[in-house]
Amino acid sequence: MASLQTTTMLLGVGLAILILYLIRRDHLYLMHGLFWVAVAAVAALLGAWPGLVDRIAYSVGISYPPALLLLFACIVLFVKALHADMVNTRIERDVRRLNQRLAMLEADMESLPRSPTATAATFSYHD
Repeated sequence: MASLQTTTMLLGVGLAILILYLIRRDHLYLMHGLFWVAVAAVAALLGAWPGLVDRIAYSVGISYPPALLLLFACIVLFVKALHADMVNTRIERDVRRLNQRLAMLEADMESLPRSPTATAATFSYHD
C-alpha cells in the first residue's frame, strides 16, 4: 500500500511540475494550467494522506470510498468540458464578428476613390 501512496504522490508532484513548465513555455494558458495544478495538488494530497478519502466518504455516507473518487472525477470532468465548450463558443463568436468587421472594412476600402499616387502603389491586404 505504501508503494501506491508513493506513486500517487509522485504522479501529483510530477504533473504539477509538468504543468508549471508548460505554462512557463506558453504551451498552456494560465487559467487552464491553474485547474490542472489543482488536480495535481489533490492527487499529491491523496497520495500523502490516503485515509482522507475514507473519512470524507464515510462522513458523506458513501460506503465504498473509491466510488467517491470516481464521482468527484466525473463531476470535475463534466464541469471542465462544459467550461471548454463555453470558451469555444465565445471564441467562435468573436472570430465570426471579426470576419464580418474585416469584410465591411474591405468593402469600405474598395469604395473609396483612388488618387493617382495610390494607384501607383497597390497594396494587398490578403495573405
